[in-house]
Amino acid sequence: MASAPSTPYVVIFPFMAYGHTLPLLDLSKALSHRKIKVSIITTPSNAKSVAQHLANYQNIDLIEIPFPTIDGLPQGCENTSQLPSMAFYVPFLVATKKLQTPFEQVLQGMRESKSLPICVISDFFLGWTLSSCRSFGVPRLVFHGMGVLSMAICKAVCVHMPHTKGKSVFDPIELPGLKLPFDLSVSELPAQLIQATDEKDPFSQFIDAVGEADINSWGVIVNSFEEIESGTVSSFEAFYENGARAWCLGPLLLYEKVEGVEKHISHNQPSKLMQWLNDQVTLGSVLYVSFGTQADLSDAQLDEVGLGLEEAGVPFLLVVRSTTWSPPNGLEERLKGKGLIIREWVDQRQILSHRAVGGFFSHCGWNSVLESISAGVPILAWPMIAEQSLNAKLIAEGLGAGLGITKSHDLGSGIEVSRQAVCEGVRELMGGEKGRDARERAQALGRVAWRAVQEGGSSNQALKMLIDQLCACYAQ
Repeated sequence: MASAPSTPYVVIFPFMAYGHTLPLLDLSKALSHRKIKVSIITTPSNAKSVAQHLANYQNIDLIEIPFPTIDGLPQGCENTSQLPSMAFYVPFLVATKKLQTPFEQVLQGMRESKSLPICVISDFFLGWTLSSCRSFGVPRLVFHGMGVLSMAICKAVCVHMPHTKGKSVFDPIELPGLKLPFDLSVSELPAQLIQATDEKDPFSQFIDAVGEADINSWGVIVNSFEEIESGTVSSFEAFYENGARAWCLGPLLLYEKVEGVEKHISHNQPSKLMQWLNDQVTLGSVLYVSFGTQADLSDAQLDEVGLGLEEAGVPFLLVVRSTTWSPPNGLEERLKGKGLIIREWVDQRQILSHRAVGGFFSHCGWNSVLESISAGVPILAWPMIAEQSLNAKLIAEGLGAGLGITKSHDLGSGIEVSRQAVCEGVRELMGGEKGRDARERAQALGRVAWRAVQEGGSSNQALKMLIDQLCACYAQ
């Protein structure tokens, strides 16, 4: 049994991608508020942005370890946002395995000073931390950055996929031991689950290794709340060894607000953006449009989005990541006063909580889903990669807090969604009967989310139980 300090102490090790890091920073703050000391492991290039989010939190400190230099990865790339393209993603994943030695050196220093933590919370992609933690007698909890339902579906498909063979890809499938709140077909599953993989492929080997570490972890940290998980928590836990529990602690972003300890941190939100939102007279009239940091939309597809938004006639705020796209045929000039196109980084949480915003056209990354639910804003769902298709099904069909976009596969030129589909989806979400129902449901779910993290709420209680259990078992 590891020796632990008298004051409860937790080490958190995020994966170097903003979508993976931000929820764990929120968790760090919630633990700090409960008098838990937190050390966050990060690399030099990531330390500045991490520190900015944690200003004035005296119980949280950063421990920097060097990011390795490897062949095939440009020097200085320490975050997925710095990769020149997704072709460098696998080399980046492989490089993170070389963080094991400096991580173990950190734990060794803690052991020598008799200050080992009561646990290490590390990202799913950092699966090697399990063996490191075991060698020091410290429990490892894994963090995925996904909801329970989507994780349970992914694990169930991996186990039971042979049962779906021979069926049409459009027929509903059944997954033993898992009751879904919507019909699900093979065509709606994440592509990586159903595509044939090469066992010698570096990515497949990496995922197999972190998956094995995942199911053998002490527990699972989930940024979600039980009320939206359709009773699938116990089914999800069944995939883990040694009675590991899934701890639904979210929405993690709400703890600061509920506990009244939110600290103002300037993130340099573009001034014209906030001024434009403040100038909107009608409450809930603006559609916020953003497809995350990893979506790779062609310029032709962005043309369709822009023209569809124009045709819909709804005030909108469009955040564009592309550096090559120029709005077609004078669109930007025609939109003056009607819409705003932003190419800079934005604080999405602040935008969604603004009184003027009444809808979110989204890729349905899990962070975006939770941020929208927490703000009571309905979603027009356009899933693109990873488990986003499952998140979209949950938000639109399982929870009724959004609508799906109509996709086509015969438009050519890298176009998946037409301007007509964009126009129709936006008009329905922002002014149609289905949109009104989705808005009411989103607002109701927002209230449930806030209650979950308040005193006596499901997530708040789970966080207390987790801390108590870890302290009782390991702080000896």
